[in-house]
Amino acid sequence: MASVKRWGKNTLAIPENAPPSITTGEYFQSFSKGFKEPIGPIRRYLISLFPIIQWLPRYNFGWLSGDLIAGLTVGLVLVPQGMSYAVIATLPPEYGLYSSFVGVTIYCLFATSKDVSIGPVAVMSLTVAQIIRHVEEKFPGQFEGPEIATILAFTCGFIVLGIGLLRLGWLVEFIPLPAVSGFMTGSAISIVAGQVPGLMGITGFDTRAPTYRVIINTLKGLPRTKLDAAWGLTGLVCLYAIRFACEYFSKRYPRKARMWFFISVLRNGFVVIVLTLAAWLYTRDKRGPDGNYPIRILKDVPRGFKHVRQPRIDADVLGAVGSQLPVATIILLLEHIAISKSFGRINGYTIDPNQELIAIGVTNTIGSVFGAYPATGSFSRSALKAKSGVRTPIAGIFTAVIIIVALYGLTDAFYWIPTGGLSAVIIHAVADLVTPPDQVFTFWRVSPLEFIIWLAAVLVTVFTNIENGIYTSVAASLVLLLLRITHPRGSLLGKVVVRDNAKGEDSERTVFVPLEKGTHNQRIQVVPPSPGIVIYRHEESYVYPNSWVFNTTLVSWAKGNTKRGQDMRNVLLSDRPWNEPCRRDGSDPNAERNASMPPLLAVVLDFSSISQIDTTSVQSLIDTRKELERWAGHSVEFHFASILSPWIHRALVAGGFGTGTYPPNHELAPIIPEYRDDSSGSVHTVTHELVATGDNKSKFKSTDPDFDTIVSQDTPFFHVDLIAAVRAAERNAMNNQV
Repeated sequence: MASVKRWGKNTLAIPENAPPSITTGEYFQSFSKGFKEPIGPIRRYLISLFPIIQWLPRYNFGWLSGDLIAGLTVGLVLVPQGMSYAVIATLPPEYGLYSSFVGVTIYCLFATSKDVSIGPVAVMSLTVAQIIRHVEEKFPGQFEGPEIATILAFTCGFIVLGIGLLRLGWLVEFIPLPAVSGFMTGSAISIVAGQVPGLMGITGFDTRAPTYRVIINTLKGLPRTKLDAAWGLTGLVCLYAIRFACEYFSKRYPRKARMWFFISVLRNGFVVIVLTLAAWLYTRDKRGPDGNYPIRILKDVPRGFKHVRQPRIDADVLGAVGSQLPVATIILLLEHIAISKSFGRINGYTIDPNQELIAIGVTNTIGSVFGAYPATGSFSRSALKAKSGVRTPIAGIFTAVIIIVALYGLTDAFYWIPTGGLSAVIIHAVADLVTPPDQVFTFWRVSPLEFIIWLAAVLVTVFTNIENGIYTSVAASLVLLLLRITHPRGSLLGKVVVRDNAKGEDSERTVFVPLEKGTHNQRIQVVPPSPGIVIYRHEESYVYPNSWVFNTTLVSWAKGNTKRGQDMRNVLLSDRPWNEPCRRDGSDPNAERNASMPPLLAVVLDFSSISQIDTTSVQSLIDTRKELERWAGHSVEFHFASILSPWIHRALVAGGFGTGTYPPNHELAPIIPEYRDDSSGSVHTVTHELVATGDNKSKFKSTDPDFDTIVSQDTPFFHVDLIAAVRAAERNAMNNQV
């Protein structure tokens, strides 16, 4: 007897004859708790907006050392990167420093991740450049790039802030990792292609055109390479040489691995300093009458925060930017959440996606006052921050100090930075965003369809633009999700007896595996169920998009493997259904095969993988029962195993399942009311005798006051597990045949 022992008041046993389904009052009561005592939830919500309140009182000098090292290290990398990414966004370099300062300063107040570094990033910078170009084409000469970028930062920040405050961060989960990887790879290729002309000093064509055109024009322009290549190529070679050398020596001398790590980290700053010094020595006395130098240099970078003011929100710009807001918002959401989740998983803490959205929303909204353009989490700087031993988000304050020093003390030196050197820094940083071949192969091994999504995102981004690449990947991912929901996996099951050789014959047990090959050891012989019984497992929630799967699978199996109840040999051709295949003389082409088939007796459904059910699916199950009984010519038992939710129990009982008694023409959700029969009329009863089957015993009542059956005896066709359900179906079928 499958039962459960009572242990005082805290028992999980269901009292005898008590329905296990949840009541409507209990359901709505779970939502009303917060309304009865609103002060507590509101207080917790407000405190959750500022996570720094929870950990700042415990701050100590042990954390300070790690934060100081990590903050300064990231700052030394962020200064050249920030100016470089501003170049990608077609903005003056100081705007990259503004975005960097606001990002690292504001984020520490709202962060739930200690590792993430917010600031300018390559993909967002490329998107900003495309949006600026879009607005300038629509309103030529009316708005400047920084003004457009500031409005974009304010608008996107406000939207993301609203999503976070409304706790809608779960929307990000609809976009899978291959889609993110796809448009990141395509964007990285586009950025690298757009920076190669600057690296080589090649001019004369639009570097913001589709990537494939930029590549073609760059190859055509190689004969026009200028002296800038001496700085650009030298810087790029040095960056990779230092990186590979540090990786080699850290493996060769593991005791000094941390020293080599920091040397590698500082390679960007070191190369920029050397190239700047070389550019100054070469060009200081060679300014032409037109004000230009032999090589392109950065020139004037305003000292301090020269653009702090209230952002001017222009209606025309908002209207032009409106069509571009979805792609910019998606990038802010995806890149940051993907980074924060990854580092939380690696370093053993949990981030709050909604709070992270609030953080970047506030950062960009406030950043618009400082003239910043949209900023989000950076892959490379976050990894650097984590490897440097960061302990808390306070490290961002030390990074902000480095940026302040750069803005107020180093702007004169920034004048001589060669643009070829900045292009080298960009290419070196962005190349790491390209998905490596082994990871692409993993996409293919895990899910070929997701690999196709990744490839489509890359190709569309390269041959059109990043906006189309993102929309393609997101749309393809949603289509794949719908396909998986509407076409779930389901299996007809058979039995296998397994044995633990170490324990002998007493360890034998029955398990159910799919009948089709390829899902288990091919040497194992799977025994089909008893004739006339079908066992089916649905591997997805049973809801309206996929309710047709049950009907199609079960009816097709019944018509192909069981006997038709009505003998069609004596039925006139004029009385045959119009859609039933038969010969011109009225004979049944399947008569011989039908005579050798067993009758359909029972259907056993494994609900262990089903967590949701709805009205449409229950009605579909009712229709399936009717169609099977029409085929069989008699009542067919429906047994259900492993119903985990009380709402599923309640829904099935409402559909007439579980008890063995239901109206013959019961309609749960009739589309045509005129055809709805009165359910209070005749009642259809399953005529098979119910016998004791372990968890349900319709004629058995426990005499032991310490035990109760797990499943209510009011629903004898609901079973605690699949073994009990199959045993009940087989025994009832045997008794019926006898």
